[in-house]
Amino acid sequence: KRNGFEGKCYGIAPTSLIPALLTDSRAETLLKAGRNEHLAYFLSRPRNWDAYWPAYKITLRRSYDITDIALWCDYVDMLRRLGKDAHNAHFVCPEDLLQAHDTAQRKLQAQREKEAEAQRRQKAIENEERFQALKAPFFGIAFTDGTIQVRVLESVQEYIEEGQALHHCVFTNEYHLKEKSLILSASIDGKPIETIEVSLETMEVLQCRGLMNQNTEYHERIIELVHQNMKQIQSRVA
Repeated sequence: KRNGFEGKCYGIAPTSLIPALLTDSRAETLLKAGRNEHLAYFLSRPRNWDAYWPAYKITLRRSYDITDIALWCDYVDMLRRLGKDAHNAHFVCPEDLLQAHDTAQRKLQAQREKEAEAQRRQKAIENEERFQALKAPFFGIAFTDGTIQVRVLESVQEYIEEGQALHHCVFTNEYHLKEKSLILSASIDGKPIETIEVSLETMEVLQCRGLMNQNTEYHERIIELVHQNMKQIQSRVA
């Protein structure tokens, strides 16, 4: 009675609830606050008590209604990974928990993608020597029809910039390390418009893709221009 027990266990096993009420003031606090669902959640995950209690106490002081305790804990985890202050009521007591959770999730995903991109770039830089060994024989190949300029990409950094400019996977899918293909960039006035992959085995255009993998109005013209100058590439094959 002293610790708030009135005979109801609220779906919690008595062998779990009673010892907690007698030994852990947090259990007593939750029971007296009527947060029985939260008590059951934490008792089923005892390791979570220490991890979330400092932030949880803020919700108690603010009389903040946590509508979904599992979602709230997940949200607090993401706040920490994003470097946010999990002891700040502004963060741990959001006006709309679901919306705040989804926003944090998007930011965390963007952060992960940024970190993964940085790792890919570092790996690419480390692979520059291998790329040079594979593609150096083709460096300098370039041709134009007067409007469209086509040239071989000559560094990993150029692959990165090409992928960023046209928002496709020429860098992320490591085309710079493919032994049997050659990547060229088609541009107009110095602006990339499509990226071309040529097979070094069949001397055919495997693919030619513009912004977001879409074809431009110059698509067929680019492919024809590459075919007309395929001998330049073929002459460099060992």
